[in-house]
Amino acid sequence: MNISQKDTTITRIGQDALIALGANLPGRFGRPERALGAALRHLAERGLRLRRLSRFYATPCFPAGAGPDYVNAAALVTVSCAPERVLEILHSVEAEAGRERSARWAGRTLDLDLLAIGGKTLPDEKTHEHWRDLAFERQAVEAPDRLILPHPRIQDRGFVLVPLADVAPGWRHPTLGRTVREMLDALPAEARAGIVPL
Repeated sequence: MNISQKDTTITRIGQDALIALGANLPGRFGRPERALGAALRHLAERGLRLRRLSRFYATPCFPAGAGPDYVNAAALVTVSCAPERVLEILHSVEAEAGRERSARWAGRTLDLDLLAIGGKTLPDEKTHEHWRDLAFERQAVEAPDRLILPHPRIQDRGFVLVPLADVAPGWRHPTLGRTVREMLDALPAEARAGIVPL
């Protein structure tokens, strides 16, 4: 492997990653707010060092009517492995919590989403744009077969942006050019309705 290949596959040691946490069903880690706390401990055991944690928020279930309301949070962590390995770690902790991937947007004992690693765009801007601009009705039935960074739905979701503003309000989306605070301020009021700190 030459140096240029290494640069594209290995995350710089000590790079910041943004993670969204959520749960709306009890599972092996307990009720949702306990599950989020347990998840953070499990992530730390796997080398994802917590730097900042948002408040926990009660958030309306998405999509509406799909289950109980959620507890959501966001974390800023330090990572020293490739983005794909970070995703594997998140999935392994979800599995320990009893997460089952039965249907898109089904209730979850634990949901850990890798939102961003620094200013990386993966796998490339064109692919990111495709998934970011995917029509809502297609989002319910289509999912990418590879890691997309930043997460293609960050800019659309109040339950992500509200807690994210607690930990990284100045993080700038590498393809949209807007900060977390700017994306949150641009959301319609209904996208932020019902999101309250616990």
